[in-house]
Amino acid sequence: MTSHLRGIVLLLVVTAIWGSTFAVVKELGKLLSPAALLAWRFSIGALALLPVLALGRRSAPDAAHPAEETGRRSLLRDGFILGLWLIAGYGTQTIALQSTTANRAAFFTVLSVVLVPLWLTLVQRRRLPALLWVALPLAVAGLALLSWEGGAWVQGDAWALACAVTYAGFIVTLEKLAFRHAPLPFTLAQVLTVALLAWVWALLSGAALWPPAAAWAPLLYLGVAATAVTTLLQTVGQRHVSATEASLIYALEPVSASLFSFLLIGERVGARGALGGALVVLATVLSSGANDAQQAETDVPDPQNT
Repeated sequence: MTSHLRGIVLLLVVTAIWGSTFAVVKELGKLLSPAALLAWRFSIGALALLPVLALGRRSAPDAAHPAEETGRRSLLRDGFILGLWLIAGYGTQTIALQSTTANRAAFFTVLSVVLVPLWLTLVQRRRLPALLWVALPLAVAGLALLSWEGGAWVQGDAWALACAVTYAGFIVTLEKLAFRHAPLPFTLAQVLTVALLAWVWALLSGAALWPPAAAWAPLLYLGVAATAVTTLLQTVGQRHVSATEASLIYALEPVSASLFSFLLIGERVGARGALGGALVVLATVLSSGANDAQQAETDVPDPQNT
């Protein structure tokens, strides 16, 4: 197996795991408040990442760095900024799943890919790519079909849309900050930030903090598999897969979510929902291309290569 094919397989595994979390979180929401669920999930994820980070440091030779302390402060600051975006995204998604279906939440959430080039157009005044003029109406039509099949618009749908907006903000911010730090320490800083903020949220909300016995297995799955393992696989996989290919693979997340929602909790997608979901996925694929075109416009050629 070539390294490129191995990278594709790893990202497909990541996408499948991500898709499974919608059904798992929806069921866990019956046992824990959103704040407590996030607090435990990301605390477990942080604990699972610590050994991986320790092994990575042990295998790398120690090197003195004159700006080591400054770099550590920068890592914590940037990790905190992204952690704020992450808890906004995961928090709105977890709240959404209390009143909307896992299928609808997954398709709403994947709109973050559609919203990224739109966000860059509005915030950074980049030119709106032509593909986005096609993707946006497709996305709106797809969501209309999904909502029509699932009954009247519910509060959870609005929270799911908020999740898409905040996660688009996370993607745009990550684009600016990711190159400054090593992937694993930076990821751990973000995960720890979410865990800390979620614990503060849980304590202020007055909700029960200790999970019932039935919640521990899904919490371990979310913390270890859906947080720590996916982070590691994504880090390794994207070394050998282009950003465009990765985006296309991630567009399959709601398809994976629909499959797992059917297998785990019996949710079904009818003809209208399937058509709506297909339109959302198509809009996501088109937006991925739009994002690449938009990014290419801002790339500065290397003088050494010109």
